[in-house]
Formats: sequence, structure tokens, C-alpha cells
Amino acid sequence: MRRVVVTGGAGFLGSHLSARLLERGLAVVVLDSLLTGSMDNVAHLLDHSHFSFRHYDVTEYLYVEGAVDAVLHFASPASPTDYAQMPIHTIKVGTLGTHKALGLAKAKGARFLLASTSEVYGDPDVHPQAESYWGNVNPVGPRSIYDEAKRAAEAFVMAYHNHHGLDTRIARIFNTFGPRMRKNDGRAVPAFVSQALAGAPITVFGDGSQTRSFCYVDDLIDGIERLLFSSYHLPVNIGNPSELTVFELAKMIRELCRSQSEIVFEPLPIDDPRRRRPDITLARNVLGWEPRVPLADGLARTIAWWAEGGPDAQLTASAKRARTLSVVGG
Repeated sequence: MRRVVVTGGAGFLGSHLSARLLERGLAVVVLDSLLTGSMDNVAHLLDHSHFSFRHYDVTEYLYVEGAVDAVLHFASPASPTDYAQMPIHTIKVGTLGTHKALGLAKAKGARFLLASTSEVYGDPDVHPQAESYWGNVNPVGPRSIYDEAKRAAEAFVMAYHNHHGLDTRIARIFNTFGPRMRKNDGRAVPAFVSQALAGAPITVFGDGSQTRSFCYVDDLIDGIERLLFSSYHLPVNIGNPSELTVFELAKMIRELCRSQSEIVFEPLPIDDPRRRRPDITLARNVLGWEPRVPLADGLARTIAWWAEGGPDAQLTASAKRARTLSVVGG
């Protein structure tokens, strides 16, 4: 494998993945519309001889010249705030975008990896969630635009695998955090960290008793890399099975930030999952993978990134050049 395409490669996960693949010695082509991604995330990669960026909406006709050995489809809005602001695009990138990316992989004879999500399990009745669980998704609820798009994406992938013989992978990604998350993307870790560092009230939805399992980004990318280079084509959960309540997370972040912020409560959003925890038995057995970074250590690294300026710290000369490229289309 020499050259790969990463859709959504200027996003949080996509940018970390692109850097890891470059470190592995692969040439990386990033395609991103920059609706939720940022050129700041890949500014440090622009001078790499094996990296290239294309300003591209993957719901349109998708073409990349030259040989491609793998297509990794990470393009998608990925937070409740994004779903609310871009509902139609969220559905389109999960369905049409997946179809276009699969078509590119088929045309190039390339391996395909889908970044799916734990959201395919909805508000689960089975706990923890194993890949054999079919989920409990409200098809007409406010989260369905993302949940059902990803469920359809998995169906597309399996259809291409079964009908066209395409070499495919599906990663069901659970809650992940780390540097390069957007401050206002609606997810718990960046919201709590930015509020705690500013001394502002930390906003917890509901009574905070709902649970989540948070995986540090370096561990997540390691799991994705192992899956890509494995021979397993069915869905695999990639996440941290260590579970805690959202209220416990808020208290932990407040303590790590040495903040005096008050924890306040607001109404729980509709269809917000009560529990979320991956069963990673399959990942352990098939990939030899499990997370290694303790939650407190990962949070400390993330907090340090925010404290040092977070997104603003990325505004280097390369980032300014990147922004110019984004305007002119790369």
C-alpha cells in the first residue's frame, strides 16, 4: 500500500489519521469540504512531500488521478450541533458521499474503510454494545439524520463487498477526544474543558447520570490503522470500554483544570442515549487492539492543548498558507 485517500481528512479524526499514515510512509490525499474541518488541522502537513489537499465535496462526482490503494471515508458532520445546523448535508455525506467514495475505491481497485459510529446502536437496550447488536434507533428523531445515514453507509459498504467483491472495512467509532476538537461542536469534552478553563459554568445535560466511554484519539487512530491493515471486513467496535457518567466527567475535568466553575444542568436533548459502552472483545481478538491511554492522562493532554491556545495555537505561517489554499481550492 503506497497511496491513500482520506475524505474528511481536515477534520478532528481525519487529520490525526492522515498524520499517522504519513508516518507509516504512505502518500496521503485529503479531500475535505471544510464545512466542519479546518485547514489549521493539516497546516503542519502541507510541506510534507507525500501530502496533498483538495477542497472537495464528496457528495459530488469524486475523482482522484493516479493510483489509489485505499480510500478511508471520514467525511461527515459528527456532533449534535452539526446535525442541527446541517441536517440535509449530514444525510447526503453519509449516503451519497459513501456511495461516491465506494465508487472511487471500486474504480481504483482499492481497499475501503468506513468511519461508522456507535450511533448505529441508538439508545441501546443491550449493554455493553457488541457488533452483533442491531440497535435501537428512532428513524424520525432529531439524531436520525446522522444515525440512519451511518446505518445506510454500512449497508452500502456491505453491498459493495458482497456484490462487487470490494475489499472493505467498517470501524464503529465510540466517543473519542483529544487535540483539534472544535470548541463549540456540542460534544462533552471540548465543552467542559473550554468552560472550566474560562471559569464559566460547566453545562451538563439532564441530571448527568447518562454514561459514556471516552477514548483518547491516539488510541483510536491506532485501532483504525490496525483495522485497515487487517483482513477483517465486518464491523468492529473501536472505543474505550471504561464507562463513567457525564457528571463524573464534568467533575474530573473541573479538577484537572483546577477550576472553580459551577456545574449547572440543562434539559436532556431528545433521544440522547442513556448508556454507551463498547464491547471490544472482537477488536482484542481480531486486531490485538485495546486502548492504553488512561482517561485522566488523555484529558490532561487535551487540557494542556487548550490551555496553550487550542485552535488559536495552530495559527502559524503554515496555517495562514493553508487558509489561503482553502479559499482558492488547493
